[in-house]
Formats: sequence, C-alpha cells, structure tokens
Amino acid sequence: MTTKKLAILALAALFAVAAQGDKSKNTKLLPEGFVLPGSDGKLVSDSNSGKWFFELDAEVRDNLGSFAGAGARLELLPSASLEKMLADAKGRAVGSYRLWGRITKCGDRNFIFPIYFLPMSKVQPVPAGQSQQQSTEAIINEPNDLLTIPEEVVAKLSSRKIVGFQEATKGLELKTDSILADRTAVLTKQPDGSYVFAFDALGLKVERDSIKLLPCGALEDAQHRQAFSPETLRFRISGIVTRFKGEGYLLLQRATPAYGHGNFDR
Repeated sequence: MTTKKLAILALAALFAVAAQGDKSKNTKLLPEGFVLPGSDGKLVSDSNSGKWFFELDAEVRDNLGSFAGAGARLELLPSASLEKMLADAKGRAVGSYRLWGRITKCGDRNFIFPIYFLPMSKVQPVPAGQSQQQSTEAIINEPNDLLTIPEEVVAKLSSRKIVGFQEATKGLELKTDSILADRTAVLTKQPDGSYVFAFDALGLKVERDSIKLLPCGALEDAQHRQAFSPETLRFRISGIVTRFKGEGYLLLQRATPAYGHGNFDR
C-alpha cells in the first residue's frame, strides 16, 4: 500500500471519529426523571400524527451537560395536565406557556410528562398618545410628578412575556392523577406497536383489564427483561395513573419480575 493511500485512510478514520463525536454530543438526551424547571415555550401540534409537542424558547440543561437546545420540540405525553392545556389553548392565538413537568427517556428520544403550567402573554405597550398626554400634564418639580416610561424602554418591554395572573388559577385546576402501587401485570404488545400492562391478580377481581403505558426508562427496562426471558414474565408494577380524553395511561415508575417459585402457573 502506497504512502498516499495510507494518508487517505488515516484522514478518513479521523473524519469518522470526529463525526461520531459530534453525533454523540448532539444526541446527549436529558436523563430519565429530570424535572423541567418552569420552562417557557409554545404548544405545537403535529397534524399528521395528532401528537402535541412543547417547543422550548431557551435551552434546558442538567448539571452533567445533557441538554435540549432552544427550539427543540419534545413530545408531550398524554395526561390530565395536557388535556387542561389543550382546553386553555383553544381561546389563544399563540399557545405560549411556562411548563413544569417530568422528562422521560425512551430509545433515542426525550418526552415530557406535564405536571403544571401557566399561560404566558406579552406585555402590552403603552400607547404613544397616552404617554404624550401624561407628559404634557406633568408639573415640573411637583412632588407627585407623573413618571413617564421612555419609548425605547416600552419597546423592549413589549417583546417580554409575563404570566397571566388573571388566568393563573386555570393552571391550578388540574385533574388529580392517582398512584398505582405494587400490582401484578403482564407486559403485552398491541397490534399498533404500543404496550399495555394486562393486570394479573391470580384469580382476584381487578378494576380494569389493562392500561396503556407511556414511553419511559422503566418501560424500556421491562421490555428488555421480557425480550431476554424464555417465559412470559409477571411484573410487580408501580406508577402514576393519569387520564387523557377518557383513556387511562400509566407512567411506569418501577417494574420488577414477580416469581411464583413454582406455586403458580405462568
């Protein structure tokens, strides 16, 4: 092999390593369980899939360097809070919100489980005529002299967003989620590719046959355990139960295999 070919191969290897490093840097997702700390953004819909996303106005980063950049769109998981946001957004031209939530990670994607939100609105600038009228009525050196805001300051304020406190109570009126703890269930894949936990009470009566699962790290771990098991596993599960458009969903927190030690049939 000639020296020229060796040089070309060396350069190609360097470019491949550099590209891999850039890719890992750009795909460093926020960790499972990261709390979204009241971030501003917009509610965005995808007409093709019917899903809803939250577009961040500013970068969100954790202490270890994982981040979601400004403009990133994270899918909002079905929940009672999302249903409340959609109801609030119907009366707004622009769906700007300050959102608190929990980040989940499944595969190579981040999701947001909404917990609490506040509607945002722009500061209304003072009309130019009104400012001018106030300035003409002001008396110089009067202790109660009216203070007018310079026009350049008003222009800067007009681009800022504020919490709509007159509507803040709407964000507080969220439907209550519930906790599901220490239940036995079997992980089942649906025809559409989604997953449910079919409850298995070993002959006891249960409130529902199954519940849909939201994408998260605990679900991904349960999928891996089932994939590498030669038998159908029963799991002891715990998580947050929420509702969206009449459907029940579970944000899984823990799923550990439940072994019968030969006392029960699988």
